Amino acid sequence: MPSTAVLEKKKQMVADLSQRIKNSCAGVVVDYKGINVEDDTKLRKELREAGVEYTVVKNSILSRAAEDAGLEGLDSVLEGTTAIATSADDYVASARILQNYADKHNNFSLKSGYLDGEIISMEKLIALAKLPSREVLLATVCNVFNAPIAAFARAVQAIVDKGGAEACEPAKEEAEDAPATDEAPAEESPAEAPAEETAE
Repeated sequence: MPSTAVLEKKKQMVADLSQRIKNSCAGVVVDYKGINVEDDTKLRKELREAGVEYTVVKNSILSRAAEDAGLEGLDSVLEGTTAIATSADDYVASARILQNYADKHNNFSLKSGYLDGEIISMEKLIALAKLPSREVLLATVCNVFNAPIAAFARAVQAIVDKGGAEACEPAKEEAEDAPATDEAPAEESPAEAPAEETAE
């Protein structure tokens, strides 16, 4: 029978993992069977650099932690060797990195994954893994807006070159005077027309 110290340690492990799952926006569970020390080190380094926390875990611990975190539907894949990768703010990184690794290693495979506390299908997990990294997405968005921003910057610079905001004051004064000049004849015309008709 496990000692009190061992039981307390397991309870703490469950609590810590449960909190980690709750605080993550995405996670992936993998079967790491057959991975050697060198490859494991490289994989952990890549995940760490992407802000993904990766740990090998006992199935019983993960099962209890998932249940405590309200993550339902994970028990069916909790057999054999298991590791979990979680990310606090990147929905794609863990799936993309781990699937890329699985494509190159036959004994390494994705078991399941979740987004915002909900288990997703393997089809969705694989589709998620095929999305580009956040850096690539940001670069793409920047390229899309690059031309309009450049044009706006040139327009602003042109105004500055001509004297800045003060250069617009004369034009503003002319615009304010213009309506008064145009309105005067318009007001007089209706009054003059009847007078001419009477003279005839």
